[in-house]
Amino acid sequence: MADNSEIRPFRIDVPQADLDDLGDRLDRVRWTSELPEGDYGVPLARLQRLVARWRDGFDWRAREAELNALPQFTTEIDGQNIHFLHVRSPEPDALPLLLTHGWPGTIAEYLRVVGPLSDPRAHGGDPSTAFHVVVPSLPGMGFSGPTTAPGWGTRRTAAAWVTLMNRLGYGERYGVAGNDAGSMINPEIARLDPEHLVGAHVTQLYSFPGGDPAEFEGMSGEDMAALGVLQDFWENKGAFNVLHSQQPQTLAHAVSDSPAGLLGWQIQLFDADLDDDFVLTNVAITWFTGTAGSALRFYREDKLDTDRPTGPTTVPIGLSAAVSGDFQSIRRFAERDHTRIVSWRVNEKVTGHYAAHTAPEVITGDLRDFFAGLR
Repeated sequence: MADNSEIRPFRIDVPQADLDDLGDRLDRVRWTSELPEGDYGVPLARLQRLVARWRDGFDWRAREAELNALPQFTTEIDGQNIHFLHVRSPEPDALPLLLTHGWPGTIAEYLRVVGPLSDPRAHGGDPSTAFHVVVPSLPGMGFSGPTTAPGWGTRRTAAAWVTLMNRLGYGERYGVAGNDAGSMINPEIARLDPEHLVGAHVTQLYSFPGGDPAEFEGMSGEDMAALGVLQDFWENKGAFNVLHSQQPQTLAHAVSDSPAGLLGWQIQLFDADLDDDFVLTNVAITWFTGTAGSALRFYREDKLDTDRPTGPTTVPIGLSAAVSGDFQSIRRFAERDHTRIVSWRVNEKVTGHYAAHTAPEVITGDLRDFFAGLR
């Protein structure tokens, strides 16, 4: 399929009828039963509180206006509509930087860092650290709309991001950063475009044991603790990953029809101490764009993609990890998969999975520091 390379301005405008329909559905939630004690998943009380907030306290129009205050565009890449924020810095020597979210997040993950990154002078920072900021919505998620063909997993998205940066005129020299799926996509960009990518920054390095018992000999206490976090997650919280990678369409029928069901499914991966409006903004974007089901397919596509490159990356890599409440990267395995890890930070002030929202000043500082020597 020939690409339509036109870049089109975009503005969010959810029809009032969709808001009315959402309110009607939230008025008629059919609650499940719950045992008085024990951990069986998302507690009923948490879901009921968030549903009540979504119904009567959450102001979508205010969130819509906040998003629309940033320049947004769409373009077609490899047959798929791609939506993105594009905030050019006023500084002429700014470095292009692409930020990638994950699931169940959206572009809303990065709203608190776009300004400081693109215009540090206006935020009390050094103008020499400025970035031209690009924040795309993952294919099949948010305002990129549902995917219309199979294959949209990590590698195909990485290739689309290379195309996007070239289309914006940034292809000769740029950086990438990301969280969650972004932390998987960025190393693939490093493999695809090492001649032009100056560095890849992530909040997780997803490097796992290969199955050889010798891999564990002489592991540091820090790495063993990280391995324990990984094992606990997989044994007690990883059911969503298995289901998405095996039968996403089966679950899609439920979460696409019920906003309370979608909210209940997604908040298992939104930290309990996150502010309600951040959680609801991300869930509402998924609901209003009709991507509750297509977003899940990303996992299945990755499982089906068995022909991935196996060699280590050679582009400078930087890690900015949370001290707790998130995936704990294991340095021994990360150094096997990436030959140039030039920054490894575990931030004592950061907990949870959404650091760009909860600790924007930390992530902004880490990005400035990481790319300072790569510009």
